[in-house]
Amino acid sequence: MLLALDELASTTPEELAEKASMKVETAMQSAFLLSENGLAEVNDTVTELYSLTDEGLTYAKEGLPERQLISALTEPTAIDELKEKLSPKMVGIATGWLRKKGWASIENGMMVPSGDAEETEDEKVLARFAEKASTIEELGTDDKTIKDLIKRKLVSKAEEKDRTVSITDAGTELVKAGITIEEEITQITSQLLKSGEWKNKNFRPYNIQTPPKPLYGAKVHPYQRLIDQMRQIFLEMGFTEIKGDVVQSSFWNFDALFQPQDHPAREMQDTFHLSSLSDLPEEYKDGIKDMHERGGDIDSTGWGGKWSEDIAKRDVLRTHTTAVTIKYLADNPNPPLKAFCIDRAYRRETIDPTHTPEFEQLEGVIMDENMSFANLLGCLEEFYHRMGFEDVRFRPGYFPYTEPSVEPEVYIDGLGWVELGGAGVFRKEVTEPLGIKQPVLAWGLGVSRVAMLKLGLKDLRELYQSDIEWLRKSQVCQLKD
Repeated sequence: MLLALDELASTTPEELAEKASMKVETAMQSAFLLSENGLAEVNDTVTELYSLTDEGLTYAKEGLPERQLISALTEPTAIDELKEKLSPKMVGIATGWLRKKGWASIENGMMVPSGDAEETEDEKVLARFAEKASTIEELGTDDKTIKDLIKRKLVSKAEEKDRTVSITDAGTELVKAGITIEEEITQITSQLLKSGEWKNKNFRPYNIQTPPKPLYGAKVHPYQRLIDQMRQIFLEMGFTEIKGDVVQSSFWNFDALFQPQDHPAREMQDTFHLSSLSDLPEEYKDGIKDMHERGGDIDSTGWGGKWSEDIAKRDVLRTHTTAVTIKYLADNPNPPLKAFCIDRAYRRETIDPTHTPEFEQLEGVIMDENMSFANLLGCLEEFYHRMGFEDVRFRPGYFPYTEPSVEPEVYIDGLGWVELGGAGVFRKEVTEPLGIKQPVLAWGLGVSRVAMLKLGLKDLRELYQSDIEWLRKSQVCQLKD
């Protein structure tokens, strides 16, 4: 490379690569290595080029909106009349610039010309543009005018980088002193050993102090690993995993869970409503209707009012995976039953460090004879202990379809007690219309919130960003002394 550069003195990367019979990338690696040793110089020159946008090209030919408007303005004229003569868009754009340039004023809904509309610098610059891109020097103008035209989206800016490689005096002296190119052996082969040729070869020296290139083994995404861990815990506890559709009818997402159709309780979860409709299950429709309107045949008053089939048919993106578990219960009303669903739910949340419109939820139910609230707390405590949380407690809470209800909390050093979901026993208003006679323990846990605590994150969005460095350095497991 140095010999080739000595012949060319100063050149482009492409010419240098051709002279040295190398790829451009290889040639530049050598050039940078020579530069580090003071034998060559690599210089980059950045040129700013400006060109007209489609809108700018139009105005360069027809004149700026303010020029077209002032040309049509021979006397004070009503703005509405100008909009009819030109166009509302043209007048809207031009009005502000007319006033800014002092060409006209607005008085009582009339556009009044000032009588002084000399050609301005931006008009001169537009006229100087050729078909090809130009530099600011070629246009003969200043930064302010160009910036104004860019703000008006009449001119676009691009950068052109030129790179040159040249030999230094030290490099020239080294070439004069004499350079011989000899083949270097990087790997000994059996042929070299058998023939004895290795004795007359030059071997490339190796610096054993040079740190090796780090190698990163393939691994599962940390968030997926956590989801798999949760799944494995419930499978080991004897639960069955279930799946369901992302699009659910309001019937299964709300009505089957005894959430009233005309009550703010349904708005606790901001919902993505769809334009499609679903058919209602005939075997449960009347029972749900009766439970909502008058409380069915149990000791309940229901919600009163009139239950609407049209509202129940409306499709939504499921706001919780409870819509999946309640349908599974309806299809399997006989005990014993232990099922869980770990999947994605959707709500109209504003994206911030702790909220996203899409999130994973872990939902579970247990149905059997003589199930009690104590069984629910014991099951959840066992789950959190297996997840690595030592201190677990339960705080009374409210949810529309469970009673009694609690919010599980775990203790985190530096944060204190952190709430990680909701749980309770399904109300009879939920289970009775589906033919379920035994108690049903239910819970829903925010997977992403657990992930933030386990992975030490402060922003939920980091779970979904393609940060390869974070993924490489994430621990698959941690050994304790």
